[in-house]
Amino acid sequence: MVTVDPHMKPHGETPIERTSLSNQIEASYSRIGITSAHIGIVAMVLFGVFFDAIEQNTVGIAGPALKEQWGIGGTQIGLLNTATFTAVALGRLLAGALMDRFGRRTLLGANLLVFAVGSLLCALAPNYEVLVGARFLVGLGLGGEIATAVIMLSEFFSAKHRGTAVGLINVAAAGLGNMLAPLFGVIVFAIFSGDNAWRWLFGVLILPALAVVVYRRALPETPRYLAATGRIDEANIVINRLAQGKLRGEIEVQEQYLVDASTAAEVTTTTTMRWTEMFGKRFRRATLSLGTAVCMSYAAQISMLTLIPVILTERGMSITSALWYTLVMQTGSLVGALTAAMIARRLPRKVTLTAAAIFGVVAGLGFGFFAVNMPLVLIFGALFNFCVIVLNTTIWLFAPEQYPTRIRGLATSVILALGSLSGGLFPLIAGAVLDSSGVGAMFAMLAGLFAVCAIAVQFPKETVGQPMPEDD
Repeated sequence: MVTVDPHMKPHGETPIERTSLSNQIEASYSRIGITSAHIGIVAMVLFGVFFDAIEQNTVGIAGPALKEQWGIGGTQIGLLNTATFTAVALGRLLAGALMDRFGRRTLLGANLLVFAVGSLLCALAPNYEVLVGARFLVGLGLGGEIATAVIMLSEFFSAKHRGTAVGLINVAAAGLGNMLAPLFGVIVFAIFSGDNAWRWLFGVLILPALAVVVYRRALPETPRYLAATGRIDEANIVINRLAQGKLRGEIEVQEQYLVDASTAAEVTTTTTMRWTEMFGKRFRRATLSLGTAVCMSYAAQISMLTLIPVILTERGMSITSALWYTLVMQTGSLVGALTAAMIARRLPRKVTLTAAAIFGVVAGLGFGFFAVNMPLVLIFGALFNFCVIVLNTTIWLFAPEQYPTRIRGLATSVILALGSLSGGLFPLIAGAVLDSSGVGAMFAMLAGLFAVCAIAVQFPKETVGQPMPEDD
């Protein structure tokens, strides 16, 4: 290993200033830019969230078949997602606590393993009650995956590229994952026939999940977490790997990007989990407002994903036709995720969130009261999905930017857990309204969720273009 004066850059250039840890990391990332190592990290994260997104859609895809085979209604189908997303909320809370204590990297592999076991139990479930329990286990694995992915990518990139990097999570998940999930259902139902064809929707997803676990072995811990826990030398090694585009193999530390061990030591002594700090004076406004916003957004999204195949089949479509139309509507999700990722570099977070929520109101009312033919159903459905994904993507980016590293994982996970809990519970309400009052009443209620979201996002501090906060 090359010995380097901790106060000098290589070749005796300019001394490293003892600025705050946050500024040192931001300056290092800005100098490095984007390398092949960044691309590899993004790919390892996105492969996992892509299959997670397909899994989240399986209840909606299998809903008509379950309704026919087991004689269950919209409320019971909603309960399957309630079990899943209640567990997602719990999984995110656990992941948030564990990732701040043990690091981000470990959680990703564990989450997918839990998810794979749950999917196997779903495929083998002998009755509705066992399927509900299996969906709960799936939710535990799903919950930690997205939360950990959001934190990891936000901590690997500079302010200039952070929005795009985090936005790509929803390009893979809510964009490609949600859009291609109906196609996945079409393929499965084409290959496997009979009353139990829906079981393969869950069973087939086990293999890619296990493959991703193996693929992610080269994923490093984030320099921000390493530095915040006093492991400055390890953080420097990872930053050098990023700079040289080399995630595997031996590497010599040729440059010391981070210094100020006194700051790191101080952070190390204060990294005890404080569950209540995110609701204290410093962070209360951000936690409550973003928590409210994500509850509204997730409730609208999961209700739509869960019930739209049922709505279409009740209008006389076959399951396959309903899934094809759902796929067309899900193109709005892909466009929304790409849009959010592209505009995140420059457009303020609050402007993006407010505009998306307002258009969401329009989409909800349009689908409920003006979608009298299939072209309008597709247009308003795609717009609805576009808006909700722009909201979710921007919230995923906005939340980690509010907190320092020592509580970033926990605080962000709590916010996302609130959204998951809302997404789990609200389809029960939406399904009951659909059964009792029809499509118009259900989508009017969803439009109201967007309106509340538009108000809630006005309260956090704006963070576009700013370094992520640290504890120094």
